[in-house]
Amino acid sequence: MRNAFLLAVAAIGFTATAAQAQESTTSSNGTSFRGIRIEANAGGDRFQSQGNHNDKFGYGGTIGFDGQIGERIVIGAEGSYWRANDWSENCTRGTVGGSVCHKSFDEYGAAVRAGVLATPQLLIFAKGGYVTNEQRKRFDAPAGQTSYYNHFNTDGYQVGGGVEYSLTGEQTRMPLYVNAQYVYSQYNDHTARQRVMAGVGLRFK
Repeated sequence: MRNAFLLAVAAIGFTATAAQAQESTTSSNGTSFRGIRIEANAGGDRFQSQGNHNDKFGYGGTIGFDGQIGERIVIGAEGSYWRANDWSENCTRGTVGGSVCHKSFDEYGAAVRAGVLATPQLLIFAKGGYVTNEQRKRFDAPAGQTSYYNHFNTDGYQVGGGVEYSLTGEQTRMPLYVNAQYVYSQYNDHTARQRVMAGVGLRFK
């Protein structure tokens, strides 16, 4: 389940090592959107299955690397982790009685992010990539019928976008940034996740 996340981290490390000799702290336009970044994320999580949804607080983290093309284009790769607080579960009545419950656990992702600098400190970005989610599906059958329990991993894709603001500038050398973003994950078992989250991170040159 963690293979996508580990591959993303390895790719980020390789790209960063190759680029370090060429990149300075800021480009000629004064931006600091380059280098390795590590961030914490938190916000609202909606897990959707069986025609229902469950809204919870969620949290996770991201590690990535950004490079710059020209004066305004920023592109990079990232690996991410996300979970809903105390997990997330949808339960519905079965067609012959009992209940069907679908539960979501950890999500790991690997994505490519690209954006445009509206100003040297403000990035508007979009991203897309791969996700994998650990899930459990359980049928609690009424008397005289057979229950079942299935624990599995399901893959899928993610798309999203947002804005990011760098707190590094001419007046400060702190490598901090903040962002806000929306991410949609579609899993292969016809379940999905939406999240609206904020992030705060550190960027290393």
